[in-house]
Amino acid sequence: MKHHYYICDVFTDRRFGGNQLAVLPEAQGLTAEQMQQVAREFNFSETAFVFPPEAGQTRLVRIFTPRIEVPFAGHPNIGTAYTLAVAGCFGEFDTSTNVTFEEKAGLVRLTVHRRSTDSLWCELAAPESLSIGQTVPTELLAAAISLEPADIVTDTHSPRVASVGLPFLFAELSDLSALRRARINMAALDTLVELDVTPDVHLYIQSGDEFDIRARMFCPMDGVPEDPATGSANCALAGLLCQHAPAKTASLNWRIAQGVEIGRPSLLETRAEKKNGTMTGTWVGGESVLVSEGWIEVD
Repeated sequence: MKHHYYICDVFTDRRFGGNQLAVLPEAQGLTAEQMQQVAREFNFSETAFVFPPEAGQTRLVRIFTPRIEVPFAGHPNIGTAYTLAVAGCFGEFDTSTNVTFEEKAGLVRLTVHRRSTDSLWCELAAPESLSIGQTVPTELLAAAISLEPADIVTDTHSPRVASVGLPFLFAELSDLSALRRARINMAALDTLVELDVTPDVHLYIQSGDEFDIRARMFCPMDGVPEDPATGSANCALAGLLCQHAPAKTASLNWRIAQGVEIGRPSLLETRAEKKNGTMTGTWVGGESVLVSEGWIEVD
């Protein structure tokens, strides 16, 4: 059985940057086992499978890493919306169109903006409100990322788990040198897992250059040693930082660079809002570029 696929690079305006994504726009007939096999074959951080909607929305989307299915992820949603728009699945539109994907984490709402005749920018609203989980001792996290405890900054928050649909362990580092030196120590990461902490680790610095934040995200237990651009993590980071902002009512924006250390530079544009101390929404957006399309045989 043949299935049409597209490959695009997400959170970038040029090919061979950003985060690679394979999209199967008509995945009807594929079982979960077959989708997992296809995702393993492409071996990107995620592959998106698109189906007709079941709850009256635009499409149903399922997302697989090379090892597991995930309930939500950022760049697969951005890239899938972009790909379907380029393929004409949303019809003609002049400036923007709104779409909603049905996913395991809930409804994911996206806006596709036409910035020019050959440029589309997509933004998603996180499917869940910000949830903040357990904190992790600085010493344990430092061991898991091959750094010293002094490299971890705790002024804004301690190393801790946060999620807007998919949990990550967040930690702020002291400087660019520490961010570049970070390496996963699998034995120490296993210790975190034994404590029931997510092994997906998002590290960042407040950069203050052409970007507001520079970040790296490691998820080796998902089959991805380091992710070039992680929309779900940076969307949650925006929520976490907004929650810790001094003002009780705020609307904040961040330009985040990721993937530089592995040769796939990415730009993620995030924003978050809160009113009277309560988070009201988090968003992440970016551009994408079509790289190729073809057919894959699935037995």
